[in-house]
Amino acid sequence: HPKARPQSGLEEADIVYELLAEGDVTRFLAIYQSGKPEKIGPVRSARDYYIEIAKGYDSIYIAHGYSPEAKKMLENGYIDNLNGMVYDGILFKRDQTRKAPHNSYISYDSIVKGAEIRNYSMEEDEEPLTFLKKEEVQNLEGEPAHSAMINYFNNSIYNSIYEYDEKLDKYKRYSNGDLTIDQNTGDPVLLDNIFIVETNHRVIDEAGRRSIDLTSGGNAYLLQKGKWKEAQWRNIDGRILPVIDGVAAGLVPGKTWINVIPSSPGLEQTVSFDVKE
Repeated sequence: HPKARPQSGLEEADIVYELLAEGDVTRFLAIYQSGKPEKIGPVRSARDYYIEIAKGYDSIYIAHGYSPEAKKMLENGYIDNLNGMVYDGILFKRDQTRKAPHNSYISYDSIVKGAEIRNYSMEEDEEPLTFLKKEEVQNLEGEPAHSAMINYFNNSIYNSIYEYDEKLDKYKRYSNGDLTIDQNTGDPVLLDNIFIVETNHRVIDEAGRRSIDLTSGGNAYLLQKGKWKEAQWRNIDGRILPVIDGVAAGLVPGKTWINVIPSSPGLEQTVSFDVKE
């Protein structure tokens, strides 16, 4: 949402999933393994499919609020979690320069404190993702693309645009023409992998909440080093990962952004590429 921009802590996330919540508005699920941000947010309410993705990484799931289905999952102990409905003003802090619901924030230190309160372990090693070796990165193939735009329901306010910066050898992200930066430092989000997947979305209630299929697999685009290629996505142990010709596709070492879009209208109608002349 424009009132949530710029966010804090996204540039330190190792992986960010971007999925629709209600209406045309997406939310981010930021996964931290190497970064320890001093400020993360604004933190919003849980949905069941965000919880499912976080579960695939054996994460401690952080949210402020929940949908009815998400509330059941969290209260039944489906995943270790810290929620602002319990810890508002304790672990979660309100930014006085912003209005609710865009003003709830948390820090890495507060997450560690919360994990200690709840006796959650943060020491276990998880199965690593598949990364390309240096020579494999240098030999990447694909169609050239200077930029890619993901247009959710033709609403430019919530589109995602990725531009490849040849000097930095990384992608920059824009929303509605504005560079995605950190609120505190002004540093841009810099990405090494853009993975765009299409899957079935279904509106399930009058509030516009959705059910999103994260298990069946399907068509996808993978962007790396200024090139894009067609791929497939599969749910492998709870993680949405790229597959090409039946083989797991390696990621460029660095940071990854995963856009999940509705299969109707799908990739061809939602994603467009610009080739630099």
